[in-house]
This record gives sequence, structure tokens and C-alpha cells, in this order.
Amino acid sequence: MMKFVKNFRNDEDGAVTVDWVVLTAAVVGLAIAAYGSIQTGAVSMTDATGVFLGTQEANIGGTLSSE
Repeated sequence: MMKFVKNFRNDEDGAVTVDWVVLTAAVVGLAIAAYGSIQTGAVSMTDATGVFLGTQEANIGGTLSSE
């Protein structure tokens, strides 16, 4: 039994797995944070573009007005 406990304490295979899980969780967390930031900016830009395009007039005849 004592030999089993010593081997279990010295075994580091599980520690590597824990490191990978922590690193993967950190990467996923950063990706979610970046997505939230990008989404907010993209929605704002899309709204501004929609407002700009909504104020434009179509030039159907191919001539420019001299107003």
C-alpha cells in the first residue's frame, strides 16, 4: 500500500492534463470576450451604415441633379 501511495504521488501524467484543461478554458474565455467586443462594434457599424444608406436617394435616370 505504501508503494502505491508513493507512486501515485510521483505520477505527473494527470498534472499535464489539468494544465491543458486550464489553458483551453483560458483560450475559450478570451475568445468569448473578444466575440462580445467585436459583436458590439459590428452592430453599431451596421446600424450607422443602415442610417446612412436610408438617407441616400436613388439615381435611376443616370443623370445627376444640380441641386
